[in-house]
Amino acid sequence: MSAEALAALPTRANRRARLIFGIFLAALLSWLALDLSLADAIPRESGAGILSLFVEGALSPAMSYEAAEVPAGTPPLLSKVLEAVWTTLLFAVAGMSLAVVLGLFFGFLGATSWWKDDGADSPLGQGLLSRAMPVIYGVVRVWIALMRSVHELLWAILFLVAFGLNNFSAVIAIAIPYGGTLAKVFSEMLDECPRESARSLRAIGAGPLQVFLWGLLPRAFADMSAYAFYRFECAVRSSAVLGFFGYPTIGYYLRLSAENLHYREVWTYLYALIALVLIVELWSSKLRERIVIR
Repeated sequence: MSAEALAALPTRANRRARLIFGIFLAALLSWLALDLSLADAIPRESGAGILSLFVEGALSPAMSYEAAEVPAGTPPLLSKVLEAVWTTLLFAVAGMSLAVVLGLFFGFLGATSWWKDDGADSPLGQGLLSRAMPVIYGVVRVWIALMRSVHELLWAILFLVAFGLNNFSAVIAIAIPYGGTLAKVFSEMLDECPRESARSLRAIGAGPLQVFLWGLLPRAFADMSAYAFYRFECAVRSSAVLGFFGYPTIGYYLRLSAENLHYREVWTYLYALIALVLIVELWSSKLRERIVIR
C-alpha cells in the first residue's frame, strides 16, 4: 500500500465516524422532538382486550363469515377472498404496465448517456437539438421528482375527488409515482452502464436513438428488469392498501371486517395477501435469475 493510501485511511475513518454520529444524532433529535416513549407502545386497558382478540384471530382465521346472519346469495368467504386477491393483482398489473411505459419514456429523456459523452463531442452535433437537450433534461428530471414525491395514497385521494370511485383512478394513482421512480432509476442505470458499445456505434455513424436501442438499453436491460419486478411486488401491496379508499381490493374487505370486529376474517384476508406477495416474489425472483443469467 502506498504512502498516500496510508495517509488517507484516517481521513476516511473520520468521515465514517462523523457520518455514523450524524445519523445517531438525527435519530435522537427526532425522538426528542416527537416526544416518543416506549411506554406508549404498551396498550391501555381497553386496547389490551382488542389486541388480545386480534392476536387470537391469527391462530384461527375464519373459513366462513363471523356474522350471525348472512344475506341470501352472498358468496362463500373463501370465494370472496380469492376474488379480492384477483382484483388486487389486476390493479397492480394495470398500474405497473402503465408505470413501465412512463418509466421508459421519461427514463430515456432523463438520461444523458445517449446524447452526451464526457470528453467527446456531442453525439447530437451542434444543431438546435443539442442546445435544447440540456433544457429538456432539466425539465424531465424535475417532472420525475414531482411524480415520485407524491405518494400513491395522496394521488388516490386527488383522483377520487376529481374523477370519482372508478378503476382508472386507482390505476393512475399507482402508475404516476411508480412511473416516476422507475424513470429515475432507469435513467441512472442507463447513465451508469458501460459505454464502449455506444461509442463504437457512434464511431460508425449511428444516431442517438440507435445508440440507445443497441448500445445502452441491452447493457442495462437486466438491471432495469430486476428493479421493475421488485417494484411490481411493491405495487401489489399498494393495490391492497388502495382498498381502504373503497376500491374492491383486499384492503377494502380488511377494513370492513375490522370495523365489524371480525378479526378472524381480518386474518383470513391478511394471510391471503401474504400468500399473494410471496407467490409474486418467488415468481419475480425466478424471472430475475433467468434474465440476469442470460
